[in-house]
Amino acid sequence: MNLPALIRRTAAAERKTTEETAAWLQQHMSLYFFQAMADEPDALVSLAREMVRLRDNQRIILSDREKLLVLACVNRPGSLYDTLRRIGEREISYAMFSHSNASMPGLEHELEVQRFEFDRRQNHEIDLQQQVNIPAALVRKIRAELRSAYPDFDLRKLDRLLKILWLNDENYICMSPPSRVAYLAWLFERGNASGGLFVDIAEVVREGRLETRVLFAVGNPPQDEFLLQVLEVFNRLNIGIRRAYCQTISNGIHPYFLGAFYVQNRQGEDLLPGSVLAARLTRELCTTQIIATSSAVYSDFVTRGLMSGEDAALVNAFSGFCHTSLAHNQPERFGQEDVQSAFHDHPEMAQLLIRLFRTRFNPDLDDREAIYSALLIETLETVEGYNTGHRWLDDIRRAVYRCCLLLIMHTLKTNFFVVEKQALAFRLDPAYLRDIGHEFTSDLPETLPFRVTFFFSRAGYGYHVGFSDIARGGWRTVIARNADDFTTASNTLFREVYVLAHTQHLKNKDIYEGGSKLVLVLDASDLDQPGGELETMRLYKLQYGIANAFLDIFVTEAGQAKNKRVVDYYADDEPIELGPDENMHDAMIETIARLSSKRGYMLGIGIMSSKRIGINHKEYGVTSTGVVKFAEITMTEAAGIDITRDPFTLKMTGGPGGDVAGNCLAIMLRRCPLMQLRLILDGSAALYDPNGIQRQELGRIVLADDLDAFDTKFLG
Repeated sequence: MNLPALIRRTAAAERKTTEETAAWLQQHMSLYFFQAMADEPDALVSLAREMVRLRDNQRIILSDREKLLVLACVNRPGSLYDTLRRIGEREISYAMFSHSNASMPGLEHELEVQRFEFDRRQNHEIDLQQQVNIPAALVRKIRAELRSAYPDFDLRKLDRLLKILWLNDENYICMSPPSRVAYLAWLFERGNASGGLFVDIAEVVREGRLETRVLFAVGNPPQDEFLLQVLEVFNRLNIGIRRAYCQTISNGIHPYFLGAFYVQNRQGEDLLPGSVLAARLTRELCTTQIIATSSAVYSDFVTRGLMSGEDAALVNAFSGFCHTSLAHNQPERFGQEDVQSAFHDHPEMAQLLIRLFRTRFNPDLDDREAIYSALLIETLETVEGYNTGHRWLDDIRRAVYRCCLLLIMHTLKTNFFVVEKQALAFRLDPAYLRDIGHEFTSDLPETLPFRVTFFFSRAGYGYHVGFSDIARGGWRTVIARNADDFTTASNTLFREVYVLAHTQHLKNKDIYEGGSKLVLVLDASDLDQPGGELETMRLYKLQYGIANAFLDIFVTEAGQAKNKRVVDYYADDEPIELGPDENMHDAMIETIARLSSKRGYMLGIGIMSSKRIGINHKEYGVTSTGVVKFAEITMTEAAGIDITRDPFTLKMTGGPGGDVAGNCLAIMLRRCPLMQLRLILDGSAALYDPNGIQRQELGRIVLADDLDAFDTKFLG
């Protein structure tokens, strides 16, 4: 054998094949593909040389580096989805997908090229004070594109948006055509203006062809498998992605997903704006904010096409409501898994309850009341007749279904049919607590609330309970950092918020506002770093989504819910004030107040007091002033002691850094010169001095630090 001659003949044949493949690629791949790959010429050469191998292989690797993966594969339904499954949990900063417009030579399938970058910027890296040098010529071209394609775009916002995009990926901005950067800036702005969730479906002309383009923006997107979930939506709806450009950037506060998908329905169904399929796609994309991929309902029903994402989210909300309504009194019978299995193991019951709920609240359904009444009778009979021959389980599940029926029957308004939402809200008539049975409410105060509102989100859920029409009370979020914490907090959630709201109502007896409380449980059990940045972003996602859901149903016009997608059986204004409480940070307080004003809630910025907006209750010690006044009156009447003049001793639970305790200490240190404070307990430390804690050192840390900041040399 003459090996050199063999190599020469083989090389000549491969060169000919490579040149033919390169010509085919030039003809059948989009111009935008070559623009997107201009910085990776070696990968393009590899594609021309290796594409022939796809006759025998499912995929070929064109580039595989620490921060870059480029591969080519045979285009089949779900191919993108499969690749993302293989990538796993790597944080994708940029993804590009492109298909050929014809089958590969010698094959029945088209070519698909996938590019992934793993170079996501962290929030602290986006410094908007930093000087950047974006080429002036490029900026002019982008401005011109915006004027032409998006004449309503406020060009005053461009510099800031473009700076954020540049700081995230300078190379992408330089490589991309100005038209793409223009729609990216427009999409970014629309996402911000729409509260962090925006979908736009439009027909566009590209390379002389009419295409359907789907733009999708999400602020602070879900942290796990989000792009995978988005692609699953397209795949499940039988919508093929011809090209896509997806980025996850940081705005300096949290991540932001910006995606552009050029699509077509695989079966030729109309995907034009306003079509049935386009509306369904919009709803399913928005629902990715509410249902998690880790949910059993999602994996077993949604991905298999047995249930829509919307309905699965509703089932999870049903489970959350029933679990928290029943478990606080009987946790051994109605644990989270027990309640979930009632819906998961019997999907026909779940579907029946979904149908009843949809019938009652569908704003587009004619003759809604009559249809609902007939279906309600059928559902009641089915629930009462539920019997599988397993008495113990049947009793539990029948109680769960009855509880779910009460949710449907007593909900007065919900935002379920609002399309662009990030959480679900159900405002209930509290009379359901009478119907649920004493066996499930015997551990609650006897007084019935004025309103109960249940909220459900991808990251957690909770309740607002108010004991009068005009009510005020704090919003606290319990962060569950492991599975046991989440189970415990969920089991007692409803009783906790009920008792706290009732206690607040008693405290508010001398003012016009009744008492209320909003308590959420955040599931952070899957996060590796307790208290870290990911936890804070998830906390904000939960709170922001719930705040918007709250406004979906409580923003009214002439007594009716302003959003026409909300069927309102209550039909009246509801003035509710939300005070800041545990795990409600200043930034979110300001955000919620501005959001309330922007969306037209009747209380405007008065929905929540804060440092900049309304009265800062911590700064002015509103609650603490009342507590100290109560102590002053009680000590005078019961013991004949004037705390502002006479000596007395004090022991207290609650630290100097807290809202109520901190302000109580500040007030009493100022007003009670003869007070001897002997014992203080808070979450960080216990401080005891039988001779009285040193006042000056205590004053140093009041409203500034927790108790563990006290210098122990001042003890004794």
